[in-house]
Amino acid sequence: MHTEQAIRFVDEIWNDSIVSTLTEYIRIPNKSPLFDAKWAEHGYMEDAVTLMRDWYADHAIAGAAMEVVRLPGRTPTLFIDVPGEGQRTVLLYGHLDKQPEMNGWRDGLGPWQPVREGDKLYGRGGADDGYALFSLVAAVLALKAQGLAHANLKIIIEASEESGSPDLPAYMEALADRIGQPDLVVCLDSGCGNYDQLWLTTSLRGLVGGTLDVRVLTEGVHSGDAGGVAPSSFRIIRQLIDRIEDAGSGRIRPAAFHCDTPQVRLDQAAHAACVLGPDTFDRFAFDGATRPMGEGTADAILNRTWRPALEVTGAGGLPALDSAGNVLRPGTALKLSLRLPPLVDGRAAARELKALLEADPPHGASVRFDAEQAASGWHAPAMEPWLDAAVNAASEASFGRPAVSMGEGGSIPFMAMLGEQYPDAQFLITGVLGPKSNAHGPNEFLHLPMARKLTACVARVIHEHYVNFHSS
Repeated sequence: MHTEQAIRFVDEIWNDSIVSTLTEYIRIPNKSPLFDAKWAEHGYMEDAVTLMRDWYADHAIAGAAMEVVRLPGRTPTLFIDVPGEGQRTVLLYGHLDKQPEMNGWRDGLGPWQPVREGDKLYGRGGADDGYALFSLVAAVLALKAQGLAHANLKIIIEASEESGSPDLPAYMEALADRIGQPDLVVCLDSGCGNYDQLWLTTSLRGLVGGTLDVRVLTEGVHSGDAGGVAPSSFRIIRQLIDRIEDAGSGRIRPAAFHCDTPQVRLDQAAHAACVLGPDTFDRFAFDGATRPMGEGTADAILNRTWRPALEVTGAGGLPALDSAGNVLRPGTALKLSLRLPPLVDGRAAARELKALLEADPPHGASVRFDAEQAASGWHAPAMEPWLDAAVNAASEASFGRPAVSMGEGGSIPFMAMLGEQYPDAQFLITGVLGPKSNAHGPNEFLHLPMARKLTACVARVIHEHYVNFHSS
């Protein structure tokens, strides 16, 4: 592979058409079904599919066509079957659905308002994960431009990932015969520690997400009349949360939500800490004198990759501050997000969490926990020498620095499913979600140079996959 030629090709296609198309994609509020129950009626998901299909029609890979696969009652999935040489198969993955708006966008920015500032393209979904289809197709086209061989390529872009990928298993089953048995899986939905080299994700946390609801009255009453007699639903919900999390340290209490960290991942966290230094913390916009958790950089990396953590992501039953009267409220509801270590079973954890929260409720209050998401994490198999050499060569060629391996704190349910379905496959899990890119939050941006260089890296790895197995 001629590196400079590939980089020029990738830069041209990104500058000529991908950036402008991603700009239009950001304008589409195609929220994942978990956040837009009427997604089919609203039609935004269809708008995103149409945008990508039309772009592909102008940049079609020779011998391959994009197909919009549809199953009743499910979000659509894009599928591109690219014939290659030999019997080997590479599965390449991304998603096109988005997280909801989130408050806190700075002046001049907004979730559906694309803004280009230097190397950054702001707006919801550009980095997570709208760029993936364009990047994957551009990588294949870069190989075609040099006449370089590759295996059979199967590109899948789903539309329910941000909801926990509930639709994907049905599509994987429907497409099973056409996909076959890939021996390499490439996923572009992960993060990077910096924008200076290729980052390989070696583990992902699982997730249990749901709503905890506490009811003490059938209607609100004067707090002066009922206070001290009717229990506070907020106090009760604090007690229930304390069953799960130590309020002082943030440590998750139940042993069922922990697992041992393999030594290889401890070593990788230590190396990543040396590479990143204080940037491990600087990626987060701490307010005032707020300090990060953990005892040093490596410990912080392990906190966000191999240890459980709880966050309250939403609340119900609490009026806005300017409408909060002196009322003892009938109930409080909290949306909980419990991140799980990679080796903890998500469904078992959901059952355990429900049992812990609903058992023996204080004051006999009505307590219910409904788990809306339950996903296991993922732990990568040992990397084969050819892939280790390929990713480092790709990183050196595009960035001038070697690749770095590190776990990620987010969840990609698809990976756990594939790990079980293809136990002999190798995995290249990577992405562009680096410092302050802020996926899921306000001011999300796509770092354009990182995306272009990552595209060239993927092209090289796809070709090296063919070279390795063809020569052997």
